Amino acid sequence: MESLTFRHTTQKPLSGTKAQAITGVVASGNLEILLERVLPPDAFEIAIETPIAGYGQVWEAVVADFVARAQPGGVRISINDGGARPDTVSLRLLQGARLLEA
Repeated sequence: MESLTFRHTTQKPLSGTKAQAITGVVASGNLEILLERVLPPDAFEIAIETPIAGYGQVWEAVVADFVARAQPGGVRISINDGGARPDTVSLRLLQGARLLEA
């Protein structure tokens, strides 16, 4: 099991007012993501628990792309990974951001 944490500064807070959201299901090849609006408006943090070690650089790149696209300021994300591919991770992150914006 590997634990990773990444922090970013954003240009703006994520729009919307919903306090939290969950997307995905931990199952074969997927992941569960909990999003919480608990940080200052220009801060973002993501904590990842994954059974697959050695992919920190891939996770870092996927997270950086998500931050650039969504500008999720004020949000802390917790991921329970079940072996998801990077494209699935990206999809679930964007789905979660949209749920918070609703």
